[in-house]
Amino acid sequence: MIRWTPINIASALQCELSWIEALEAGNEEVPAGLATWLETLAQAHEALPPPSTYRGKRSTF
Repeated sequence: MIRWTPINIASALQCELSWIEALEAGNEEVPAGLATWLETLAQAHEALPPPSTYRGKRSTF
């Protein structure tokens, strides 16, 4: 899981949001290279989760 919104993915790929939405809906086939990149990214996120140190952190102002 990478926790990116379709807008984040479209921005990273510099492509149209509508194409990402079509991929998400199953109306377009995910290219093999993109699937590989997303899987690699998901594995990296799983191996390097966000630090728990900042959970519940609040501003002091």
